[in-house]
Amino acid sequence: MSLLRHAVKQIANQKAHESLNALISPFNGPRQKLSQQQEDDLKDAENGRKSSPIHGRLIAVKNNICTKELPTTCGSSLLEWFYSPYAATVVNKLKAAGALVAGTTNLDEFGMGSDSIHSHFGPVKNPHHLDGNDLSAGGSSGGSAVAVASGQCYAALGTDTGGSVRLPAAYNGIVGFKPSYGMVSRWGVTAYANSLDTVGVLADCVSSVQTVFDVIDHYDPQDPSSIDVGTRENIARRIIKHIQGKKKDGELLRIGVPQEYNTKELRPAVREAWNRTLKRLQASGHSIRAVSLPATKMALSAYYVLAPAEASSNLAKYDGVRFGNRCARPEGTKDVLFSFTRRQGLGEEVRRRILLGTYSLSAGAINNYFIQAQRVRRLVQQDFNEVFALPHPLIDHANINDAEENMVDVLLAPTAQSMPPKLSEVQQRNHIDAYSADTLTVPASLAGLPAINVPVPIPEEHRSSNSTIDSVGMQVIGQYGTDRQLLKAAKCIEALWHG
Repeated sequence: MSLLRHAVKQIANQKAHESLNALISPFNGPRQKLSQQQEDDLKDAENGRKSSPIHGRLIAVKNNICTKELPTTCGSSLLEWFYSPYAATVVNKLKAAGALVAGTTNLDEFGMGSDSIHSHFGPVKNPHHLDGNDLSAGGSSGGSAVAVASGQCYAALGTDTGGSVRLPAAYNGIVGFKPSYGMVSRWGVTAYANSLDTVGVLADCVSSVQTVFDVIDHYDPQDPSSIDVGTRENIARRIIKHIQGKKKDGELLRIGVPQEYNTKELRPAVREAWNRTLKRLQASGHSIRAVSLPATKMALSAYYVLAPAEASSNLAKYDGVRFGNRCARPEGTKDVLFSFTRRQGLGEEVRRRILLGTYSLSAGAINNYFIQAQRVRRLVQQDFNEVFALPHPLIDHANINDAEENMVDVLLAPTAQSMPPKLSEVQQRNHIDAYSADTLTVPASLAGLPAINVPVPIPEEHRSSNSTIDSVGMQVIGQYGTDRQLLKAAKCIEALWHG
């Protein structure tokens, strides 16, 4: 199918699937159609005048990533009419490569949530159903995942703080990739937790993800957390040296199976899909090795101390004075100027996390909560360093276990502990249960490691005739900086079922 026909079909799908609420702003705003210039450009690209592999492709952008043409709302009423004076670096890179912004996608407000239900613009709905019921799209990048899964774009950008790209990818049966922290620019991305936020890519296959990643994987001097060119080259040299020195010719992947990810909450269908994937990999010649990551059990608790703490600082500027729509105070109230604006403009989940973060940073609690959580984060990082064969390329004296049986190239585990829950159930459950959805994705985020969700088929005995869900998500995790090696490993898993 031609680029023009692809684009026209995807724009038509945006209209046809409007009820899924995946987009806050559709392609070209209210017009929702290609301009004559865009049509001519697509025809030129089909005639061989492509500036890159994504030239003419429609790529959706999560609505906490700034675009100049469309409002950047972050899913909040406080920013409902906010237009950024500049576009994010990743958006500029996509446009420079000839891609078209397919629209901006719905999300949990300011990226805070695991089901994309905490949005001023309403919940996102999974295109799949169970017993006729709507299902959770996952979060917070649920809109991006649904837009890809329902054919509304070629690929989409999301942000991953504790699993917000991988979890919705798992729930929607697509590929979702979180790169190593610092590899993709965050300039122009609304901050939730600076030390965790990572721009990721969602698409229907690993090759499409890699095509987009190749465009945005560059140093950005405007982003202080961006890995500079010299360091990137040093990381690449270390990886090449390790591969040449440690691995034998023709040796396949050494895949680690973290025992702590086999939780009691893991649903039978997910566990069986995990086992079958491992068996197929072993039958293909890859070696499977059990590993232990003891600090995993503390990772979720540490995350929900650190992320809200950073958020409480980052969101202080949304007060109706510096940023955001100001709400008029009722006459006779004694509220501080901005308190009524924040109470009215910010959703319940955002206010909850601000309060959690403010408390954990208070003088009486910082040592017992924030400092302890930072120590747990270091333990999580050390656990990963002790099981990967490649030493962490940014650490000169990593504490690496040299025992060959403990060395692995990648880790493989489920992305989510269950299938996507019913939307009606997640809207009623308490926030503690909601936080547990991130149990298996948070550790890689705390360590800043690359991780990718790959859908694998549900075993036949666990399929339901009342459900349209046909896959579960498997998560592949690699050592820092091994993003391209991780994508190759993901293609190996993809080929097991679609080769």
